[in-house]
Amino acid sequence: MEKVKITVIKRFSPEDVFGKSMYEPNGEMIPPCDILKDGQEFLMDNENLFKPEGFCEWAWKDILPFITTLACGGNFKWYPKGVAYGACSDGMRPVCFKLEVIE
Repeated sequence: MEKVKITVIKRFSPEDVFGKSMYEPNGEMIPPCDILKDGQEFLMDNENLFKPEGFCEWAWKDILPFITTLACGGNFKWYPKGVAYGACSDGMRPVCFKLEVIE
């Protein structure tokens, strides 16, 4: 099984998505994802495809099909060999990832 590096490319704020700030019921502005950080890297290097420690559960479920394919030696015809891009499906503050097989 291949090792896959996950890189957080960019976290988007509600303002990036909707063109305006969004607010919690208590009046606080909703920020970009506060679990992950831009540029943060994770390594998936086990054979059971467990979520790396500190990685968002929601985002993990969204990108797991890409990770599984890469880890098992597969590729996607629209991406370079050993690379894929995925995103968290949080519609208000999505996060984009680069996934790449490493030696």
